[in-house]
Amino acid sequence: MNLENPLINLYASLIGWAVLGYVLGRLLPRSSPKYVGKALYWVGIPISIVAFMRRTNLTGYILIAPVAAWVAIIVGACLAWIWIELGVNDERLKALALGIKSNGEQDSDQRGMETAWGRGTQGSFLMAMMVGNTAYMGFPVVLSLVGPEYFVWAVLYNTFGTTLGLHGLGFTVAAHFGKRKEGEQRQQSQNLVMVLLKNPALWSFVIGIAVQNIPLPGLVEQSLQTGAKTIVNLSLVLIGMQLSHLASLSKLNQAFTCLAIKMVAVPLIVGTGLMFFGVTGDPRLVIVLMMAMPPSFATILYAEAYNLDQELAVTAVVFGSISLLFTLPLWMFLFGPQV
Repeated sequence: MNLENPLINLYASLIGWAVLGYVLGRLLPRSSPKYVGKALYWVGIPISIVAFMRRTNLTGYILIAPVAAWVAIIVGACLAWIWIELGVNDERLKALALGIKSNGEQDSDQRGMETAWGRGTQGSFLMAMMVGNTAYMGFPVVLSLVGPEYFVWAVLYNTFGTTLGLHGLGFTVAAHFGKRKEGEQRQQSQNLVMVLLKNPALWSFVIGIAVQNIPLPGLVEQSLQTGAKTIVNLSLVLIGMQLSHLASLSKLNQAFTCLAIKMVAVPLIVGTGLMFFGVTGDPRLVIVLMMAMPPSFATILYAEAYNLDQELAVTAVVFGSISLLFTLPLWMFLFGPQV
């Protein structure tokens, strides 16, 4: 076994730091992940972006990254909606076969809440498929398997793809399928630009470009890079802490279908299509890895806030995080440097 293999080293980091986080999550107060997450979001991740931006390559068609992110979201949403429609229609056919007839919209809605594809389940299914954990988990994976040279592609994917998708399209889906206050959706749409402007990842990206070629004393540069790597490990610890508080795993069939679309079908389809636009090599691998990330923990927060299917959201996040260990070799084989 080659211990220098980046995939093996990544597995050691993912499992080791996540297990440490899981243990800490069990020992520390339940509010601990919240504060650790805020510290990483506002301070840790921005520092790591500035640090790794000093070693990244800004040449090439880097704006393809956020475009690919939105293509992945749209393709995945279409596939997910097709699957939902198939499931709903199948239930309708079974209901007709049993002699159950619906004569009114109210009866249909009431019966729909008892089915496997109620509105809350549909919302969680779409949310889990669209929003990936591209920061806390995606950044460490990209840095380990590809390195900092093309890290800017991951930053752009996360900032202009995942962030906008979460606070824009993701909110719309949650509000449509869940319960919301009247006028809240309009207010959220108006605040979408402010959400992006207040995102610390965006400002750290700008600062990283500005200071990329400014020489720093050796000790300062070394401390910056060491701190950035420590922050990456803390991100994995946070994943473990968050997983330690999740329970009530169910809706396995729907969760596995969602993960198959999110973590296999979409990266395979979009990743293959990128070569027709001249995106190959490490840049394509970065985009594929970001697309293949498991559902974000934000899907659980949205499910709780909008009364969606929380069990499906939790199950998708847990098994998605575990499934990543099995899907990474596939993407390295198909899109890695040996291809």
